[in-house]
Amino acid sequence: MLTAYGCNHTRFFETPRGAPNAVWYDLLSPSDEEIAATEKETGLSLPTQADITEIENSSRLSSDGPVLTMSMPVVARTDEGLEGSACGFVLSPDRLVTIRFAPSMPIDHFKQTPHETGEPGGAASAFIFTGLLEAFVDKQADALEKLRNELDAMSHQVFHHRFAAASKQADKRRNQEYELQAILVTLGRAYDTISFLRDSQLGIARIAPFTQTTADWLPKSVNARLKSLNKDIASLNEFSTHLTDKVQFLLDATLGLISIAQNGLIKVLTIVSIVGIPPTLIAGIYGMNFHDMPELSWSYGYPYAWAFMILSAVLPLILFRVKGWL
Repeated sequence: MLTAYGCNHTRFFETPRGAPNAVWYDLLSPSDEEIAATEKETGLSLPTQADITEIENSSRLSSDGPVLTMSMPVVARTDEGLEGSACGFVLSPDRLVTIRFAPSMPIDHFKQTPHETGEPGGAASAFIFTGLLEAFVDKQADALEKLRNELDAMSHQVFHHRFAAASKQADKRRNQEYELQAILVTLGRAYDTISFLRDSQLGIARIAPFTQTTADWLPKSVNARLKSLNKDIASLNEFSTHLTDKVQFLLDATLGLISIAQNGLIKVLTIVSIVGIPPTLIAGIYGMNFHDMPELSWSYGYPYAWAFMILSAVLPLILFRVKGWL
């Protein structure tokens, strides 16, 4: 889909393609015909999807005179959750072309809100480009803050809250296992989210200084905003690192709790096995039916064997209780 936008002071409005007031061309999953039409109308050479998704720095950032071609990873929200995508920018003094292959919440929100576009006849494309980068940073900050709150709640659940309040111990243990498994899934999604956001942050961290140093035609106010953007990205990177460490810590703690629960189950099975060995041994001995067994002719041999087996099962339990193993 291809949409052209003009700007009137701080507002954007759709305009026919090729119109003199078309400053921004936004291409969403464009067809070959739309790309060809945009190149013809703007006089700019657009990168392909393969070029935009390259990870080499030289492929993501290039210049041809006053025209800059850049790309960066972005986060796209789908029905199945978040996934990584890419967005390309072709920036010239009088035109901006964005190429993306998935819906983008920051771009859609940017279109609907007022933004500075500079003086009439100035480099409005640079103001729009800088505003888009700022919109990405704002949404990334919001996502990280939301993720921080979720991790704080999860930390409280893991360390300061009893997992289940079921009346029966078996039901309580089963609920704990389900909740720990749910925490593992949530932590995995949180790590994916941080990873996608971190990739996008690194992309902006490369684009902003590249634009400052390469485009000598940028207005001074745009340069100042890009400089401020670099500081914001640096702080977000530090915060992302902190959240990554917290996710790893919670993951280790959750796995430790699962291991403790499994060890408790193994301990119970071990005790049951140990308690059952002596009675089994006694039953095996008196079940051999040798002719010269002294106890075979005892009047109280049967209750004697039962008492001996019960005592051999109870004594280990008493010993385990005294040792504090139960």
